Amino acid sequence: MVQAQQHLRAVDTMTAQFTQVDHNGRSLAGELTLKRPGKVRFQYQSGVPLLVVGDGNSLIMIDYKVRQVLRVPVSSSPLSALPDPSKDLSRVARLSPLTNRDKVVLEVRDPKHPESGTFTFSFSRSQTSPAGLMLEGWTVLDTQGNRTTVHLTGQRLNGVVSDKAFTWNDPRPRSR
Repeated sequence: MVQAQQHLRAVDTMTAQFTQVDHNGRSLAGELTLKRPGKVRFQYQSGVPLLVVGDGNSLIMIDYKVRQVLRVPVSSSPLSALPDPSKDLSRVARLSPLTNRDKVVLEVRDPKHPESGTFTFSFSRSQTSPAGLMLEGWTVLDTQGNRTTVHLTGQRLNGVVSDKAFTWNDPRPRSR
């Protein structure tokens, strides 16, 4: 677990392509942008009216099709380990035993927030990456038993990422 947390702490920024597969087998792709402290953006492929942005305090899910914005405190989600690795994961995480020595799997579930589900982060061993690991993706198991998997490719670590990457347009009608 220490090695996985060391990797997360050593990555100040990351961009990557992602593929997300939901419990029905539907697949979406896009680009992930991450910047410490606490900023994350999931920009879905063209034609998908969804955007997820983390501003350090909240995870904001925007559905442009129905003009809806949902905010969830990032601290109440096991996903907070990704944008905020300063959290002590020892109370909420455990290493999963594997037969493949080239992989490290970290299961995160906060007993104080069981409604947030379980996140299982998957790392591959990489001599050229911080702490000798590269984040490959994660699987989310929600409280209804639905599984969503996110796979990362083309990870670029510790490059320049502008704060403008974490802005978004509010689709809700403005009051007059």
